Amino acid sequence: MEHEWYRALGKMVYGIYVLTTAHGKEQNGMIASWVTQVSHQPPLILAAVHPSRYSHSLIRQSGGFALHVIAKEQKALLAQFKGPDPAAKFSDLAWHKGKTGSPILQDCIAYLDCEVKESLAPGNHTLFIGQVIDGRLVAEGQVLDTGDYDGAYTGKS
Repeated sequence: MEHEWYRALGKMVYGIYVLTTAHGKEQNGMIASWVTQVSHQPPLILAAVHPSRYSHSLIRQSGGFALHVIAKEQKALLAQFKGPDPAAKFSDLAWHKGKTGSPILQDCIAYLDCEVKESLAPGNHTLFIGQVIDGRLVAEGQVLDTGDYDGAYTGKS
């Protein structure tokens, strides 16, 4: 039986981001929607990642992640980050290694390269709190959010 508050949670709007991370020669990218800024000084970003995700173990091992703000017209890019093959996710994309070692996508509105300062597991996702150590506004554009994307975590997902 679905609780009424599931539908209410589904009305909360989040950005849709591409989160990347790497450890050694391994790298991965994933779609992330449960993300928020939690502090201005120091600049801290929170990203929720389920422990079953490959990126989770890479973030734990590397201590870093990069978050990419995506434009509404880049919605098709998200399909590239759904597959099971981490190497394929970055094929045909321009990127470079960030200060944390995470891949930095060149085609995005902005990116934030974060060093993990703390992690919490209050529920079924780990909350990685990363301090921004590098970032850049790359382009202007309308930011992709959960209202534009059917695959986002909303409600009980």
